[in-house]
Amino acid sequence: MSIRETIVELMEEKKYKPMLKEELAVYFNIGKGEAKEFYKVLDSLEREGLIIRNNNDKYGLINSDYLVVGMLQGNEKGFGFVIPNDKTKEDVFISADNINSAMNGDAVIANILKRQESDKRMEGEIIRILERANTTVIGTFEDNGNFGFLIPDDHRIANDIFIPKSQTNGAKDKQKVIVEITKWPEFRRNPEGKVVDILGYLTDKGIDILSIIKQYKLLEEFPEKVQQAALNMPDILTDDDLEGREDLRETITFTIDGADAKDYDDAISIEKLNNGNYKLGVHIADVSHYVKENSPLDKEAYLRGNSVYLIDRVLPMLPRELSNGICSLNPNVDRLTLSVIMEIDKNGTVIDQQILESVINSKKRCVYDDVSDFIEDDDERVKEKLKEILPQLKLMEELMYILRDKRERRGSIDFDFPETFIELDDNGRPIDVRKADRRIANRMIEEFMLVCNETVAENFYWAEVPFLYRVHEEPNPEKIEIFNKFIHNFGYTLKGQEIHPKDFQLLTKEIKGKKEETVISTLLLRSLKKAVYSEVPDIHFGLASKYYCHFTSPIRRYPDLVIHRIIKAYQKGKLNAQKQDRLEKILPEIAEHTSMTERKAEEAEREVDDLKMAQYMSERIGEQYVGIVSSVTNFGLFVQLENTIEGLVHFNIMDDDFYRFDEENFYIIGERTKKIYRLGDTVKIEVIGADVSKRNIDFRLIDDNNLSSEV
Repeated sequence: MSIRETIVELMEEKKYKPMLKEELAVYFNIGKGEAKEFYKVLDSLEREGLIIRNNNDKYGLINSDYLVVGMLQGNEKGFGFVIPNDKTKEDVFISADNINSAMNGDAVIANILKRQESDKRMEGEIIRILERANTTVIGTFEDNGNFGFLIPDDHRIANDIFIPKSQTNGAKDKQKVIVEITKWPEFRRNPEGKVVDILGYLTDKGIDILSIIKQYKLLEEFPEKVQQAALNMPDILTDDDLEGREDLRETITFTIDGADAKDYDDAISIEKLNNGNYKLGVHIADVSHYVKENSPLDKEAYLRGNSVYLIDRVLPMLPRELSNGICSLNPNVDRLTLSVIMEIDKNGTVIDQQILESVINSKKRCVYDDVSDFIEDDDERVKEKLKEILPQLKLMEELMYILRDKRERRGSIDFDFPETFIELDDNGRPIDVRKADRRIANRMIEEFMLVCNETVAENFYWAEVPFLYRVHEEPNPEKIEIFNKFIHNFGYTLKGQEIHPKDFQLLTKEIKGKKEETVISTLLLRSLKKAVYSEVPDIHFGLASKYYCHFTSPIRRYPDLVIHRIIKAYQKGKLNAQKQDRLEKILPEIAEHTSMTERKAEEAEREVDDLKMAQYMSERIGEQYVGIVSSVTNFGLFVQLENTIEGLVHFNIMDDDFYRFDEENFYIIGERTKKIYRLGDTVKIEVIGADVSKRNIDFRLIDDNNLSSEV
């Protein structure tokens, strides 16, 4: 048992009374030479929120009955919520008066002041800051002559940061800068800091996106040691590389990706067998052959967790020498792969499968739009371009429908949300925002990756070895009850007492093509839990799948790379008891870390999209559009346009009446006219403002007889 576990075990005893650190050292017979390390262990346990030091500097266990350990999620108005580390607990509301100098992202301990009641949330106060999250903050510098202020880009940081004249480092008014905090906030006093880096003006090319990269602390350049390791990688295969591999170079394999893609980590092969079944091969780049565990490349890939895609740039998980080079399944060159060969019958059931270390030679690099043009329109131009693989593409179409129908039968939920495509000019300014096409070629590859990931996960579930799963737990019944009340206003209801994906699938079919489709789908998605990585096998609710993992993108996702290593070790008989024990220890940490990096990447990507949309609309003030009411609140209504851009119509500019939000019926109603605005209503708006710094867009409703309803 480790010293950490021994300390916790002691404090769990009923007879234990809080002790000073020196008393604990004596109790455990810690010598003078070991005391420093022992105290570090106590500090670590305290930072993790497992133990607490009281006002007398004595240590004891956290009492979870009245203390909550978690992360503070701030709000620009000064209040916040503590998101508990214990996921079974509810969030705790913290008023501005009780936030006690904590800032967004800080690890904190909250004392419960009010218990949760049926219609009221739990409230608390911050009593301890375990770890500061914001040692540096990015934002806009404001020069006030004798001093300056930083207006944080992250609006969840409520306080501006005071910067003494001597610490401005030459920063000029309205420049984007990075500030290091030198004094933490106190009651009614702002934090203080010094300028450590000047990025430039927001209007300078690329500074807006760079600011978001810095705000989310995303990694840009690779360390020299990592870059050097990538440069030392071979660019061609050797005989040693091929040893023990299945040679599939004569098999017709090809990749299908977006037109702008530079890294290709999956290739497809397909044929129809004499028995009428399909033989589908999904061939994935064998990144683990080059990125060895605990190497500089591996440590950096783990740190990043995944690649991040920010409209005009990619922050790759691996250096481009690997991701675009030896690991990329480029056409007409030999490449190492891990292949999943599946025999699939006419019902979409995988009746046989093999996972092989292999070598392929991709015959063609295809683009989604070309393949879709052929399948959807029988386009003669692309038929000539794709002539070598036309039979395979027709088989892919057949199998795609079979697999999709099987998923549908079992209840898989297909959210058909329109993705946003933002086109930038050479200076990084948005010149077009529109819906991105999700065409048949995209759907084919999605289906093949899904069945491949399921096949791998099921295989290793039954192998009973440590593994990394992609899980999506059942939704919270309370959230579903609220959602059910909401859709009742549209005349829909979820059937059945028990929650099953099939119920949601039937609903998505029912609303297909109707004006409320986007609104209901969005709220349904928010009612479901978020998929995460886990070392514990569990269902994927959204896919209605018992077994699921991420195997197909090791160039851009670290969990896939880990899974490749486990598969290869298992198949070579190297997964002995010692290695399994080690995996059981490290997989929970890998799952938690990569789930976190995924969330951070998604937030940054969404922030960049919102920024560019605000920029786009800032040049269209006064223009009019038709959209649908996508959300209603107690301060206004949100309207989403056809191009996916969303803006707010605030109550204070709806001057034809006094409007209020009817929470029970989910609509906005005028006190005098009884005019109603419901979710899904079609409305005409005028763009009246766009705040790029806050990513906000403001609309004004234009009166039109067919735009609203009355009671």
